[in-house]
Amino acid sequence: MPRVETKPPHAIAPAPAWARALTQNDHDRVSALFLRLFALIHFAAFASFGVQALGLIGSGGILPLADYVGAAHRYFGARGFLEIPFLFWWVNSDRSIEIVVVLGLVASLVLLMGRLPRLTLATLYVLYLSVLYAGQRFMTYQWDILLVETTALALFLPGNATIGIWLLRWLLFRFMFLSGAVKLLSGDPTWANLTALDYHYETQPLPTLLAWYAHLLPEAFNKGCVVMIFVIELLVPFLIFGPRIARFIAAGAFLLLEFLIVLTGNYNFFNLLTMLLCLSLLDDRALARCLPRALYERLALPPPRLPGIKPVTSKVAAVAGAMLIAIGMVQLVGMFRGEISGPVADVLRAVEPFRLVNTYGLFAVMTTERIEIAVEGSNDGRTWIPYEFKYKPGDLKRAPGWMIPHQPRLDWQMWFAALGSAEENPWFDRFLTCLLQGSPAVTALLANNPFPDHPPRYVRALTFRYHFSDAATRTATGQWWTRELTGMYTPPVELGTELDDGRKPSPH
Repeated sequence: MPRVETKPPHAIAPAPAWARALTQNDHDRVSALFLRLFALIHFAAFASFGVQALGLIGSGGILPLADYVGAAHRYFGARGFLEIPFLFWWVNSDRSIEIVVVLGLVASLVLLMGRLPRLTLATLYVLYLSVLYAGQRFMTYQWDILLVETTALALFLPGNATIGIWLLRWLLFRFMFLSGAVKLLSGDPTWANLTALDYHYETQPLPTLLAWYAHLLPEAFNKGCVVMIFVIELLVPFLIFGPRIARFIAAGAFLLLEFLIVLTGNYNFFNLLTMLLCLSLLDDRALARCLPRALYERLALPPPRLPGIKPVTSKVAAVAGAMLIAIGMVQLVGMFRGEISGPVADVLRAVEPFRLVNTYGLFAVMTTERIEIAVEGSNDGRTWIPYEFKYKPGDLKRAPGWMIPHQPRLDWQMWFAALGSAEENPWFDRFLTCLLQGSPAVTALLANNPFPDHPPRYVRALTFRYHFSDAATRTATGQWWTRELTGMYTPPVELGTELDDGRKPSPH
């Protein structure tokens, strides 16, 4: 019998590390943990919006949804759904808003229990995309589109865990890298000379208590922190595509940055979601070392589909994932090379309304002074009583607090309104009109209603320049802030009368 020569196992050349990383399916438990934690973030996002929804976009709110849908119907006509893909095209009452929020909460809890992951994720995607558009000016933030895109990518995890994990890594890379790139591309001098943090703690929308202390840090330390930010956002993201240990280093660096941001600023679920994306840089072996054994063994991906429904094959998932990566790559290149034209631009415009792939970039230009708008009411035009907001600076002795994962969207929008004029923020006149009408849904968004029995006859808005107090002032007076009057944002106005500059709030 002839002898057959065989190579010993050690003589067979191993596959490259990157190939093993792409093909080895050791992300099932990471994916299962990701989906459960992701469900909590979705629950927080829907709950936060739900307690404000009627005051923001209800029939008695600042930007009524019914008005928005009516204007969209007139402007877009039959193609409206492709431009604004949300559920409220057909029903846009207050009850429909509440139903969408409740369905989002229920779907989040079902996902948390590990049931029907694809169905619940698809439901969450449709519902939050609807909320994003329905919220109009109050939902124009990067964390909202990041949540929508993450939800779409999470759909790959049940049944195609490795593809889903790599798509989440790609998202994390784009998010972090672009956050650093925009700081350089903007030409902002505070980033160029490393002084951005000298202003950031004081001027960010909703600082925390620790931001007051961080503002007292020496300039040299702040410059070192800015250098660290550039390293983490511009260089560390490339470790995502490196070997296993490189990914772990990237995860640690990202988590450190996000944790420091959480200590000094209130950015709702934003930092929590970014931290969760770092979970995609781990694998099941690493998770086994981090979690108690009993908890690790209980983690498992639930069946991705309902009985009798044909599963999505790996080939289909791979093709869909490749398309999303390609779109993201084009957007990334466009950030540096300018406007994209031709057929590629047509594809980008077609998918843009669905928020499947997005561009990101945080604090491209640092705000160097803090202007706050103070709203006051009066019955006689002489004695003015301020409306206090729940979270944004107002009372000089009220300490900044934490509200994560909640986002008070009116307070946030007031910060942006202060960066421009009333003419550039037409929603603000609607807000004043609601105060003159005594809208309960709108006054519920505020910390107090100084006119509980009947609305005021007049309202006005002043602007103040706010600064953190120094240590001596804080000790002597108990004030966390100091302020100086800078001007009039909106002159006194009453229902049915023209403003001094010709504007007139329109009742709704």
